[in-house]
Amino acid sequence: MPNPSVRPLDLADEATAAAVHRIGRAAYAVEAELIGFDGIPALGESLEEMRGRALDWLGAVGPDGAIAGFLAWEAPRPAGPVSIDRLCVDPARFRRGVASLLLRHALGELFPGRTVEVSTGADNTPAVTLYERLGFVRGADFTPVPGLRMASFTRTP
Repeated sequence: MPNPSVRPLDLADEATAAAVHRIGRAAYAVEAELIGFDGIPALGESLEEMRGRALDWLGAVGPDGAIAGFLAWEAPRPAGPVSIDRLCVDPARFRRGVASLLLRHALGELFPGRTVEVSTGADNTPAVTLYERLGFVRGADFTPVPGLRMASFTRTP
């Protein structure tokens, strides 16, 4: 895929929702291997459950319309921080700057001047490295369920 462009994704569109669901499951399967925990909630999420989430969606999309990756976040409260729910890249597009492209766009164009929060598996080295490289500061690790250690990150303006 040539360089993708960044644009909003409409999960009301069947093909878009199916592609996002497929990419998310594939990406989370890789993360599950990295962190040694296969109970990541999004791995068991149905297409309908994913579409029913109150999230805004942004995609990295090639000229042919193929989605290389996506970012989803909870609509921020006027004064509150933006909470990134998921950042996923098609495993076929790993290590090609897709996650950086999406996150830089969101930070610069969608959330300028806003505090942004995100978490990832503490042993997901590629994600931890990405967040730290883009100015996120690691907070306390936490364990939401036994066997899963998460790292929290915050980026303040």
